[in-house]
Amino acid sequence: MSLKVSIITITFNAEKTIESTIKSVLSQNYKNIEYIIIDGKSTDNTLNIINNYANQISKIISEKDKGLYDAINKGIEVSTGDIIALIHADDFYINENIISNYIEKFNETNADAVYANLYYVSATDESKIIRKWQSGFYKPDLFKWGWMPPHPTVLIKKKCYKQFGNYKLNYKTAADYECMLRLIHVNKIKLAYLNQFVIKMRVGGKSNQSIKNRLNANNEDKKAWLENNVKPYFFTLILKPLRKITQFF
Repeated sequence: MSLKVSIITITFNAEKTIESTIKSVLSQNYKNIEYIIIDGKSTDNTLNIINNYANQISKIISEKDKGLYDAINKGIEVSTGDIIALIHADDFYINENIISNYIEKFNETNADAVYANLYYVSATDESKIIRKWQSGFYKPDLFKWGWMPPHPTVLIKKKCYKQFGNYKLNYKTAADYECMLRLIHVNKIKLAYLNQFVIKMRVGGKSNQSIKNRLNANNEDKKAWLENNVKPYFFTLILKPLRKITQFF
């Protein structure tokens, strides 16, 4: 029996971009997909757009939440798939083969999680590539050298969340980093690399919007290491933002 993939989209007042996200999910040629949308009680036209596709979406939940990571956790809890994929309302898959390619890699490697590459594109022109995040192959302790996989490209078996926990709500911007650190570096889940660009993300992520936010994210990165009782190198948290510079070239 084929692996079931639960794709989760988190939305809040995303009327400008949500339709392209939905269409990119519904266009996937892999058949065993459950699509879940968790909306934070949007006050714009987001829900009307979502409801236009209601007969093709497995679950739609719209209610107040405690932020992005709380909404992600809700999606994980109501999912019934073997594998969890997250694609946010500013992102979209670049073609219809993406989930099929992931499943091929899961089956080939028997991995717990598979990650890939990511394009950052202009918010006003999705054909204009701003950054290319080419992940590279993972080696043990690579987190100590400032590495992290692009979070939207990481598909994780649900059993890993059950065993090692979901996203922690005591982080404002770095719960994804803490979760990846905990699963990959600390608990050493089996990881595989799909060396393809799979998602386009419109620029403007919360942790990258200002120097102040970047400093706050860096403090949360430090907290993630402390909370997991692992010690980074003295340069680890400096290297993490510096690694992004090469993505512009």
